Amino acid sequence: METLRAIGVMVLSMALLATSDAFIKLASRHAPVGEIMLLLSVGGTLLFMLVSTLRGVPLRLRDAISPKVMLRNAFEIVGAIGMLVGLSKIPLSLMAAILQAAPLVVTLGAAIFLREPVGWRRWAAIAVGMTGMLMVVRPFGADFSGWELFAVFGVIGLAARDLVTRVIPPEMPALAISTFGFASVMPVGLLMTLLSDAPVSTHPMVFVYMGCAVVVTTGGYLAVTAAMRMAPVSSVAPFRYTRLVFTTGLGMAVFSERPDGWTLAGAALILSAGLYTFLRERRLARNASLAVLEP
Repeated sequence: METLRAIGVMVLSMALLATSDAFIKLASRHAPVGEIMLLLSVGGTLLFMLVSTLRGVPLRLRDAISPKVMLRNAFEIVGAIGMLVGLSKIPLSLMAAILQAAPLVVTLGAAIFLREPVGWRRWAAIAVGMTGMLMVVRPFGADFSGWELFAVFGVIGLAARDLVTRVIPPEMPALAISTFGFASVMPVGLLMTLLSDAPVSTHPMVFVYMGCAVVVTTGGYLAVTAAMRMAPVSSVAPFRYTRLVFTTGLGMAVFSERPDGWTLAGAALILSAGLYTFLRERRLARNASLAVLEP
């Protein structure tokens, strides 16, 4: 029963994060990317600081300026720029398909930079997933606009952020790390706003959409954390991919998007490769645990 509850919470978290993407895209109709980034980072930082205070999680300056946290923040900025520009310029369903490649990029980065062992099966899955991404982006197709590359760069930035997170000392609270990450994007959003030719928007709906985005993003993050603590990761993590369903559905319902066959086929390849990689990693971890327990 506890596992079912955890799965339900994970699915809820993905619905919340997909809703956040939709709110950001709605806000981008009225405001430039720099202003959206600034509002999201300010609101997210304040909300995470409030949650940290309520939970008694310390936000220490020495943690914020540690080299690994600062490197993570740098990749957070790259990811934020790519994701927000992508969300503002390309269909939500296309963004959702590209986003699903993030776990594969993390596995690839772990093999290259962290020297984690990756067998031929997972290399094959990564190749299949990258093929799916090419089918989605179609860089040489007639419909390619170039803005799709920002979404790809965003995925690479977020994957690099997650890789650096793996090497941050475990005693540093996850909530503090996330707070520092949101705060690091603030000056970049301010700089982009000041340098942009587009005027700052005072449209009331921008603040409504961004306020909603901040709330549902924080709720989604907390729900992911809760789900991971309620049941084994192997039982819960595969349901992260439900975000693709929610985001694509919102794109169709709210923005009247109609993903074409290439996008759907590419998304299916990415999804299949990601799930296979996860299941393979789970099996290898289980075998390693059994080997340790054997006399």
